[in-house]
Amino acid sequence: MGTADSPGAMVSGAVAAVVASGVYRALRAGPRGRGRRTNYAGRTVDLCAGPACALGAVAGAAVLPLPARTRCAAALAVLAAGGCGLYDDFAGADDPRRGFRAHLGALRDGEVTSGAVKLLGIGAAGLAAGAMIRKHPVDRLLAGIVIAGTAHLVNLVDVRPAAATVTVLALGVPGLPGGGTAAGLSAAPMGAAAALAADDLAERTMIGDTGAHALGAALGVAAAVGRGRAGLAAHAAGLVAAAVHGDRVSRLARSLSGR
Repeated sequence: MGTADSPGAMVSGAVAAVVASGVYRALRAGPRGRGRRTNYAGRTVDLCAGPACALGAVAGAAVLPLPARTRCAAALAVLAAGGCGLYDDFAGADDPRRGFRAHLGALRDGEVTSGAVKLLGIGAAGLAAGAMIRKHPVDRLLAGIVIAGTAHLVNLVDVRPAAATVTVLALGVPGLPGGGTAAGLSAAPMGAAAALAADDLAERTMIGDTGAHALGAALGVAAAVGRGRAGLAAHAAGLVAAAVHGDRVSRLARSLSGR
């Protein structure tokens, strides 16, 4: 699966941070009328950090000495997850429906919601990326679940400024000490997220679904590369449990708000 020592991880994180910062500044310098959103506190923020995080994470992975299949898997997972999130950031901004059941129910009735696009798109990309990374069918399935599930998890906790960033850093840190490919792949989303954390925390910007899904998918790829079958199975089970719990919380919040 290739190797990447600690200096490689440091370079990956640094490149991701530089690219994320550069893209963020470039986007903020351009027209922002269609890229602004009202956050939980009623403040108007831009969505520039999302695409910046996604591209930063891809750039950080690109400088690592990875096999071609792993490199393609990382790019596919991050860009597909970020793209689906970007679609939801704009097409689903006014949709009050939350949780898997709501979007799958709408799909069953013939309506393709932005949430359904995310669910199916990120799921398919995760499985495709998992198939590129692992060889055994069981491992491929588990890797796909981990990649898509981690993307969902980071988005699930993105309810306050910098909450997703803190989650990305917390999830990525355990993979760094051992070095290797997984360390480099973990460092990329961590660097991208950390570079924009100050503006996110200051409520000048938000990473939105674009950044949350992209960063989560990048961490998922790192886990899929670095863990054995038992580790992947445990990780996948935890993510499924978190998704079920998150769906229940979303439905409860919706019912309490009367929406």
